[in-house]
Amino acid sequence: MTMTGRGGALHGLRVVEFAALGPAPHAAMMLADHGADVVRVVRPGGQPLSERGVRLDALMTRNKRSLALDLKSDEDRTAALRLVEAGDVLLEGLRPGAAESLGIGPEVCCDRNPRLVYARMTGWGQHGPLARRAGHDINYIGLTGALAAIGPAGRRPVPPLNLVGDFGGGSMLVLVGILLALWERERSGRGQVVDAAMVDGAALLSQMLLEMTSLGAWPDPRGENLLDGGAPFYDTYECADGRHVAVGALEPRFFDALVSGLGLDASQLPAQYDRSGWANLRTAFADAFLTRDRDTWAARFDRLDACVSPVLSVEEAADHPHSRARGMFTTLGSVRQAATAPRLSRTPGAPPKAERRIDTTEQLLAEWTER
Repeated sequence: MTMTGRGGALHGLRVVEFAALGPAPHAAMMLADHGADVVRVVRPGGQPLSERGVRLDALMTRNKRSLALDLKSDEDRTAALRLVEAGDVLLEGLRPGAAESLGIGPEVCCDRNPRLVYARMTGWGQHGPLARRAGHDINYIGLTGALAAIGPAGRRPVPPLNLVGDFGGGSMLVLVGILLALWERERSGRGQVVDAAMVDGAALLSQMLLEMTSLGAWPDPRGENLLDGGAPFYDTYECADGRHVAVGALEPRFFDALVSGLGLDASQLPAQYDRSGWANLRTAFADAFLTRDRDTWAARFDRLDACVSPVLSVEEAADHPHSRARGMFTTLGSVRQAATAPRLSRTPGAPPKAERRIDTTEQLLAEWTER
């Protein structure tokens, strides 16, 4: 069978991605990184530009191929369904009912290809009173309780970029669903529909928080608990140059190393887990960190196992020695990329390569229908 010529654990897997924004293309990108032949079906002409002139539908397209089809055209829809017949996975991120209205819903596609894994990536899921309502990451994590736990004490909740709903709860969840369905297909010979909802994923990511809350281990308001900035030994601190360090000294041995690295006298400080002394501990830590710049503290704590690290900008992160040693970042043209992950010993996947346009449907079908 003729494929893209790249190796990887998913070499030979054929994926049809109906272009969308956010978590669906990210999930498809990861499949492509690991060797799947991902063909992104795009609208002719593409999506509108963002406020900065960036085509959002052109993000996260590395290691894929693309084919322009107008799904409202009978001819192009027929071509898309022929791809589906030859594919292993279909991934779409449309609102519930939209794929059905275009004639590419799961009933039609799975009837044509009973082995097809039909993956649906939405915010609210395929059913429920909010299923057809618009939303974004901030709405999904707001409904699940995750957003209420993020932010400083006495202030409003702070959105954690779009990492928790879109990519943690969305992209990662649909990837797990696809791989689960593919594994089950090895036994049954049949595909199935994957209903991946960002609300489900955000709730699942919150499992530790849910258990701690139920057991009384997360009793206080936002910003006053162990892992939300309430503990002075699990927070960020400003340094003399206005930049910051991250402190995660939860265990006693790391806490002792933190105190030592700051040059403080442990006998003059409250006990680590004496909450009545947390305000004094925070003041002592804050005053100490303000005496030196961030990089001086980073160099000092490099020699100590204290769970203290610099808070780096996106630009700085790529130049950190650990990032360079692991090859965590690269560029594609002038665009920064995260490297392929996770790392497999025998089939490590592909480095980022630019998306390639397929000229004709017949060209692709000739490859995909070879058996």
